[in-house]
Amino acid sequence: MPQPSPGYARSGNPLWAWWRDRAIATVDHDAVLRKVAQEAGWSARYALMVVISAGISILGLLLPSSAVLIGAMLISPLMMPIIGLGFALATFDFDEMRSAGFALGAGAVIAILLCAAFVALSPVQTVTNEIAVRTHPNLFDLLVALLSALAGSYALIRGRGETVVGVAIAIALMPPLAVVGFGLATANWTIAGGALLLFMTNLVTIGLTAAFVARLYGFGSHLTPAHTRLQSMLMIVGLTALAVPLALTLRQIAWEALASRQIRDTVQAQFPAGARISDIETDFRADPIKVVATVLTPAYAPDIERQAQSILTGNLRRRMQLTVDQVRIGSDDADNAQVVAAQTRDRQPSVDLVAEKVADRLATIAGIPANAVIVDRSNRRAVAMVQPIAGATLGLYRQLEVRATAGLKDWTIFLVPPPQPLPSIAMEGNAPDAEDDEALDLSAWAIRRQSLPVVLRGAAGQAEAVRAALVARGVDAGRLRVDADRRRNVTLSWALPD
Repeated sequence: MPQPSPGYARSGNPLWAWWRDRAIATVDHDAVLRKVAQEAGWSARYALMVVISAGISILGLLLPSSAVLIGAMLISPLMMPIIGLGFALATFDFDEMRSAGFALGAGAVIAILLCAAFVALSPVQTVTNEIAVRTHPNLFDLLVALLSALAGSYALIRGRGETVVGVAIAIALMPPLAVVGFGLATANWTIAGGALLLFMTNLVTIGLTAAFVARLYGFGSHLTPAHTRLQSMLMIVGLTALAVPLALTLRQIAWEALASRQIRDTVQAQFPAGARISDIETDFRADPIKVVATVLTPAYAPDIERQAQSILTGNLRRRMQLTVDQVRIGSDDADNAQVVAAQTRDRQPSVDLVAEKVADRLATIAGIPANAVIVDRSNRRAVAMVQPIAGATLGLYRQLEVRATAGLKDWTIFLVPPPQPLPSIAMEGNAPDAEDDEALDLSAWAIRRQSLPVVLRGAAGQAEAVRAALVARGVDAGRLRVDADRRRNVTLSWALPD
């Protein structure tokens, strides 16, 4: 069994002597290291547990279901490789470091790719609450990881296996990786980056904390004081590097909570007694900050928006854009019905906020700046010109439009693809082949998205039949020109200007 370092052994500190005799001496160091080495490396069982845990995690995120996510947390296959890295750092065992590092890296990549593939094939690609909460880590997440790692390392060293179950739930390593996969599949880099930061926070904090606890219990006692100083420096630098940005994020969250309360109180103060706020939405990411409030009031209050906006700008020292919808309430049945309707209606985001989200989504998908997206707020329509994608077909561009439309209720989305070759239409007599309905649908979609005329070439009767089929699918007949020839199939081509 490794012994405490000579420097510590000669120390006359009674507290250290007590800890050495009562704690370190009671630990079977060799058995603990064997257990860590056995469970922290790559194996078929470990790979299977990664796949199962990742699958359960992504299902729990999409449903969303906290109970399902807890099931994924309980499996927690990534926890032991991270703790293995910590113990390897504590003992400077580079072979174990490589083994645990490979298992961790391979497991993380498998989990991300599996979840990304599942989301790409899934009809449900909505950002649920369970996904959103894992995209903005803060200092509290680091503290949770630190305290959980303390408990997990202690449980491992002292043989308290039942404690590890609670630690696995608290740390929740797999769900952030599943969110990274979701972000990759939906091309949402904000979600993917935030979830990856949360995973890295857990990884680094658990690894460094495990190394600290291992050294505290006498692991690595053969190391020199120089090694100990290097370990201490790595722990301090690693935790500090994470703590600073996470503390800034926590500060922003706290400021937004305080600002939200001030906004609500300021708006409420502008109205007479009996008025109440039915709904209020704030977009802190916008510049100026956008606030949309609905207030039920017994008397209309003029100039409310200017007064409240001026007060909030002074108090918060940020530019504000305030919109207040006043709903008059009274004592008669009609007014009471209006109040009930206002209180029970669905709280949809304001048109302006949704329009910004639509513009951001289309800009990401189309590969253009958000200000290049044409948004008609009153008619809830948005149009974006897609940048050419190497090797892309009309079918791919149409799928991009379908993805852009997902979850945008009552909005009409148009993605305008770059001019692409239109498919030929196989004919069966003087009618389009029944199996070519998909080609007709795709051609009609592409023609409706462009402003260019189209030439149909084929036998006169067949070309006219295709023209009629395209008109039936919403294409303007004036944009279709028939050039009769003796082709067996009907070809469609853009009539490009000279």
